[in-house]
Formats: sequence, C-alpha cells, structure tokens
Amino acid sequence: MTAAGPTEPLPDQQRAVLALERRSWPGPGAKERAIREELGISPVRYYQLLNALLDDRRALEEDPVTVNRLRRVREARRGRR
Repeated sequence: MTAAGPTEPLPDQQRAVLALERRSWPGPGAKERAIREELGISPVRYYQLLNALLDDRRALEEDPVTVNRLRRVREARRGRR
C-alpha cells in the first residue's frame, strides 16, 4: 500500500472511544460509568486505547478536531511534568 492509498477504517471500539471523548460530562464519575456501561472496559483500559489512538493517523482522519484537542491536552500535561 502506498502513502496515498486507502487506509483501513478504525475498528468500532476505537470509533466508540472517539465518540465518547466528543461528549461533555455533567459531573464526576459520569464518564467512567459510561466507559464501563457503553464500552464494557475499565477506565484504565479506555485511557490506554485513547492514548494509542492519538498517535494513529486513522483517528486523525476520522475526527481531527477531537484528536488535535486531545493531543494539545496531552502535550500540556507532559510539559508540566
């Protein structure tokens, strides 16, 4: 496959992670509850998947606004360490 060729779409679970990140949350615990109920995974696993997604070109193509926002947040956190 060439750089200009088609890429495989994101798996459904990864699309669901991005969709969850687009939402706003009313209070503490709501996001973690949604992660468990809607995705069926632990919050720790969710954040592992999310962090890997931020480095995936397909995720950037799928949802550039969310991915770029989260990349900025990640870089700001790394800068504070």
